[in-house]
Amino acid sequence: MNELPELMRAGAGRTLAVAESLTAGRLQAQVGAISGASAFFLGGLTAYGLEQKVKLLGVDRAEAEAVNCVSARVAEQMARGAGVLFGADVAVATTGYAEPAPARGVAAPFAFWAVAVRAGADYELSSGRVDGPGLGRVAMQEQVAGAALAALLARLRAPAAAGRS
Repeated sequence: MNELPELMRAGAGRTLAVAESLTAGRLQAQVGAISGASAFFLGGLTAYGLEQKVKLLGVDRAEAEAVNCVSARVAEQMARGAGVLFGADVAVATTGYAEPAPARGVAAPFAFWAVAVRAGADYELSSGRVDGPGLGRVAMQEQVAGAALAALLARLRAPAAAGRS
């Protein structure tokens, strides 16, 4: 995590934005705890409900409704939306279930993260899933925030991200 400021500078002074649902600000707190974050972290937003995801992040309503806002594609739309909203070069997003939701057929917590890196007029997207069987609500939120940050770091280290701004 300490290398994040260096990786952001290496990309010609890239900027970062965050969109969170499940993690409820935990990812932003981890980024904000990094010394030097003010040089690259533009801000973030917690959009817990469908309406906020649609209105603020440009998430496709029908697609999100079909999956209760929990899918890799919704996470990718949230990441892209955060990048656009904040004018950031890089954005990361999280969405998922922090605990079982039997009424929705969810037996164990799971979530998705997504990273968006500006590539010309649009963003290159990558996403992944985190499963948390046996984890409590807060532990799952922490695990997903950590996974999203690790994915962000891995993406910024990747050769394809080098030199992009």
